[in-house]
Amino acid sequence: MIPIEYFLALSAILFALGAYGALTRRNTIVVLMSIEIMLNAANINFVAFSSFFNDVSGQVFALFSIAVAAAEVAVGLAILLNLLKTRETIDLEEINILRW
Repeated sequence: MIPIEYFLALSAILFALGAYGALTRRNTIVVLMSIEIMLNAANINFVAFSSFFNDVSGQVFALFSIAVAAAEVAVGLAILLNLLKTRETIDLEEINILRW
């Protein structure tokens, strides 16, 4: 059996990479993908601790988290498509106000 420390180290590395991508990139799609990487790192923690404690609740919570993340991506991409249609850009530096 793989020790839980390996899963926690993998999750920490993924979360750090996602945070770096979300804070340093200007492309909105890359920022959304970085946020998804951070959510998947949290899901790895949920499943690892669920397996470690022989409890199903962490796996169920990870499943709900995946469903919420999919809905978040769908809404985010819809907003980006609307911004692309109205402003002709999806650069985060150009999109700084909510009203036109």
